[in-house]
Amino acid sequence: MNARTLPKTSSHVAHNAQVPAESLTSVEGRAGIGQVSVKPLLVGEEALLIEIVQAKGVRVPEHRHDDHESVIYLVRGRMRLNIDGQVSEVGPGDAWIHRRGVPHFSEALEECLTIEVKTPPRKTW
Repeated sequence: MNARTLPKTSSHVAHNAQVPAESLTSVEGRAGIGQVSVKPLLVGEEALLIEIVQAKGVRVPEHRHDDHESVIYLVRGRMRLNIDGQVSEVGPGDAWIHRRGVPHFSEALEECLTIEVKTPPRKTW
């Protein structure tokens, strides 16, 4: 197992209240992003499901993922995204994708709660 690999979840069900949140201090080695917590809810053979809470004003610096793609769903809050140079503002119910190798960054315009699926499963924090 390397630093980007997480142990597989032993249960078929994740009870959110029982999964400890981790403070995120960096993304893909880029530090100093602000107040962010991550809960790795389920880890399977082919996918990782995480819950992320970002404080208002969090700016995730530009980075890219060369070994996985991510699909993200915004549960609450508003964010400004820049994915491969295309800027969008998103709100609750919106979703987006970070394809392999595509540069992206974001800013939380309000406190945000997102659900993210990474495939294959990779720890980026």
